[in-house]
Amino acid sequence: MRDVLGALLTGWSSGQTSALATVVRTFESAPRAPGASMLVTAEGEAVGSVSGGCVEGAIYELAADVIAEERPVLVRYGISDDNAFAVGLTCGGIIDVFVEPVSRRRFAELDAVRRDIDGGRPVGVVTVIEHPDPAWLGRHLVIRPQDAEGDIGTQHANRAITDDARGLLASGRNGILAYGPDGERLGAGMRVFVSSFVSRPRMLVFGAIDFAAALARLGAFLGYRVTVCDARAVFATTARFPDADEVIVDWPHRYFAQQVGAGLVDERTVICVLTHDPKFDVPLLEVALTAGPFAYVGAMGSRRTHDDRLNRLHNAGLSDDALSRLHSPIGLDLGSRTPEETAVSIAAEVIAKRWGGTGEPLTLTVDRIHHDD
Repeated sequence: MRDVLGALLTGWSSGQTSALATVVRTFESAPRAPGASMLVTAEGEAVGSVSGGCVEGAIYELAADVIAEERPVLVRYGISDDNAFAVGLTCGGIIDVFVEPVSRRRFAELDAVRRDIDGGRPVGVVTVIEHPDPAWLGRHLVIRPQDAEGDIGTQHANRAITDDARGLLASGRNGILAYGPDGERLGAGMRVFVSSFVSRPRMLVFGAIDFAAALARLGAFLGYRVTVCDARAVFATTARFPDADEVIVDWPHRYFAQQVGAGLVDERTVICVLTHDPKFDVPLLEVALTAGPFAYVGAMGSRRTHDDRLNRLHNAGLSDDALSRLHSPIGLDLGSRTPEETAVSIAAEVIAKRWGGTGEPLTLTVDRIHHDD
């Protein structure tokens, strides 16, 4: 919903009803992950995507009925479904898509959700996608770490779902939760989809060099909040790093230790050390490899630099287990030469680490293309 929120709120604010289609479940090699959304406005404008182009035409036609009847529907598209194959889902995957009418009457809390997202505050949206009573379909709860608003149907259901949805929100994950019709945890009949909206993950790039500028640009493109840090004020300037969210002049290890102490980094954080100078990177890596876990810690340098760095870190007391978390030399073997190509190789390794990819050409693999998280 995040990607279509602006257009969704435009119609919502003017009193119109839009149709919001959300991928709630995927099987096999599905093109988009749960949470991917497509919006069809009252004027017929389509925004976003649920399948990368495979079934958008069918969703668009269905959305007109959802708006007209104000009735949510849960639909499945997949290679085994003749109708789904006809509309173009030929990748071999299966997706469940929930299409719901969204208006002030049906989702009064939407503007509050927008304020939380804009403010970087964690918030989750729970939507009933299956229930024996059709009147429950499309009802929402808005979940926050300390409070909740909205009404699924009963207080018992509200309490049970709120408690469980906070677990997904804490980890920033989307997913389906199943209950009995009144929120019974061991029951069946009701399913809800939880969309978690948390602050952007951070990418910390240490070393204000040309490779850092390229990586900052690519990190921002991938959705990270990018920080570039270097102790040398003449190089660490916003003019040199226009794509970074912030440029910090400080000793890398000191800045990073402050971020750790303030709780401003988490298990999603990507750390890229591009200084390849022991006086900068060794003290920093001592902190980064022991204060985690973090999503990725990589360090630039030649193999000689890497061997020297490992010796220094080992002499500083780091264990073999801690050192095994270091990706160095940084990046995948793409034959990169330019800063931009090197940034792609680093980003490729970050993505592979996140999703469990091998980094091999897909032509040489036989497993599923899309890995589970």
